[in-house]
This record gives sequence, structure tokens and C-alpha cells, in this order.
Amino acid sequence: MNRTPNDPATETNPTRRLGKSYRFADEHMDLFFMAALGWGPSGGLDVGQAYYIAEHIVDGDPDTWVKAFCDYGDYLDRQASEWLAKGWRRSAGEMRLKAFASYRSAWQFAGPGERFCELYAQHQRAFELAIAELQLAGTRFEIPWKHSHLAGHYFANADTQAPLVLVIGGSDTCHEDLFLTVGRNLLERGYSVALADLPGQGDSQARELYWEAQAEQPIAAVIDHLVAHFGARAGHIALLGLSLGGYFACRAAGYESRLATVMASTPLPDAGEMFARSVKAVTHDYNAGPISAAGMRNHETTFWKAGATTPEELVQRTDLMRADPERVKLPFLSLLGGGESDLFTGQSRAWHSTIASTRKSLVELPAQTGADGHVQVNNRLRLAQECCGWLDDLFARNTPSL
Repeated sequence: MNRTPNDPATETNPTRRLGKSYRFADEHMDLFFMAALGWGPSGGLDVGQAYYIAEHIVDGDPDTWVKAFCDYGDYLDRQASEWLAKGWRRSAGEMRLKAFASYRSAWQFAGPGERFCELYAQHQRAFELAIAELQLAGTRFEIPWKHSHLAGHYFANADTQAPLVLVIGGSDTCHEDLFLTVGRNLLERGYSVALADLPGQGDSQARELYWEAQAEQPIAAVIDHLVAHFGARAGHIALLGLSLGGYFACRAAGYESRLATVMASTPLPDAGEMFARSVKAVTHDYNAGPISAAGMRNHETTFWKAGATTPEELVQRTDLMRADPERVKLPFLSLLGGGESDLFTGQSRAWHSTIASTRKSLVELPAQTGADGHVQVNNRLRLAQECCGWLDDLFARNTPSL
């Protein structure tokens, strides 16, 4: 059953991303614990491993989170190396990918600075070793951008004529974790896959690259590179934006002519409103009582990625992050979890109803699906199923029933 959102302007938690609590009372920890669990079916941590780590975390304490996930990543990394020395290449690669997932979760609450960069380097190393040991057809690429570069990976499907899906994450992602979120499922379902970091994503903020309102520009640069170096073909490229990537995707949909379709979970055409409402809500919470250390660490990281140092500057730097629905005429798939905030719900429904596309779909996923979390964090398979169903229809790649 679809719910009717309240007025987002009065919502106490405009960035709510889960409809219920799962393991931690701290909402930030609970969300990213679910993210860790959600990566399991694609090669991340298994349920028993994630819950073992959770036993060593103090609810709301970011330092215990970082240590628990980092220590377990070290354990898995050593196990992978031992197995590789025995010639157990596939098992080593599987274990190494789990080590990557653990290091990746570790830096979620590391905060800005040196510790983040150290953990990020560990996750990069583990990911590169894992895809080599698993003999996956993955190639890392870097694209010059301003004074630095944007990083990504390209995974070629065995079918040389397969369409390409470019996946862009959000404010709490790196391009490598997108492989576990949805990339591996897309690859196994017949698509070539590109995963890329835009400014302010991955570790780019450590190189002084921050979120940009005109997201269509770095996305165009990524597509330029995919066309020039990996044979991507205009009209055979799909864009999938996740979380804040839902804003980036909405924006690119109005400008990028080489795209056959755009998909977003969740569409966020007015990210500026989200950040303004979020600052207002956090300020209210702070005045009402202490915010958890994990929450504060999460807010500090948000500021870092935006290139802001104060709440006022965050609002100012994100104010122009808006997409125009009247510019969007290509096929567009919108996904919305039933447990998401009224702000996300209202913006997604309004976007779907006002875009100029003649071929569009809004899929709302209630609690019954087990995929009602933000970006289907509690059921990543459903995310892939909805996207691939849309793509298979669009590219006429459906398999006839027997």
C-alpha cells in the first residue's frame, strides 16, 4: 500500500532511509550495518560475519565501528593470502572480496583525514586483488578532472554487443562498493558495467574535489572515456544513479544525448532542499540534546564531501543542486522505498509526474518486498531485478518463456 507523505517542510527526519530498526539504536550505524549485510549475496560479508563484527561495536561509538571492521578485514585478508599460497585461487578471491567489504565499511565512520585515507587505500588494494584472483574482466580507469582525476572500473560482459550500464553512487559510496550493491548483478544478467566516482565521491574529496551542481559535466567526461577507451556506443548506454546519485542522474537525464535511459533509486531532483532541511533538522536535534558521536562523524564527512566547513556553507554550496523535469524526455525508471522519508517520497512522485518522458515508470516498494529501504539497502537483489527488467524491455533482450 502506498502511503501519503506529510509536508516535508515539517518532517523531523528528512533523510530517513529505513522504515524500521534492525541492529543498532543509532540510525546511522543501523543504516550502514544494513548496507554491509546487503552486500553479502554479491560477495560481501556473510550474515554470521557481519553479526560477529557487530558484537565488537558500541552502539553510537564510531571508533569501535572502525576498529571492528578494520580488524576483521585484516583477518580476512590474511586468510585470503594463506589460501592463495596454497593455490586456492577462487577461494582466496572470494575471501579477499569480503576483506574489501570489511575495509569499506570500516571507513564509513572514520571521518575526514588521514585515517579515512589509510582505510581507503586498504580497500582499494583488496578490491584490485579480489577481481584479479576471481578473474573478473575488470579494468580500472582514471579520467582527468580539474586539478586531479575521477576513478572508476569497467567490467566487460562476454557479449561484445551488450549494452553498458554506468552506475553512479551517492554521498556515502565509492565506485568499488557499487560492484556489490548492483554492479555484479548487472554483469551476470548480461550487461557491461562501468562504476565511477564523481567529484566528492570515493576519496576525491581528499584531493579537493567536491560535489558539483552541474553533475552532467563530469558524467559526460566519464561517458567520453567509456566511448573512447571501451567501445561504449551512444544509444546503448544506460545510467543508474543511487542515493545522491539520484540527483546526479536526474540532472544528466536533461543534458546527455548518448543515454538510452536513466534509472534512479531514489530520484532526488532538488538535492538542495534535502540538505537545507537536513541542516534544519540536525540543528533542532542538537539543541534538543546531544547527537551521537557516530552521527557527528557522519555530518563531518558530509561537510567534507561538499567542501563546506559550516552548516550555512553546506546549504549555500548545495543550493543550486536542482534538476529541471521539463528537460527530461528519455525513458526514465524511478524506484522508491516505502520506508524512505516524506521528502524522498514527495520528490520522487513529483519528478515522475512532471518529467516530459513519454516512457516512464515509478516503482514503489513497500515493506512486504523487504526492499523498502533507501536504494533497497535491505534487498539489493530487488534493485537489480527492477533495473534489469526495465532494461531488458527497453533493449528488447527478454528471454521468451518456454
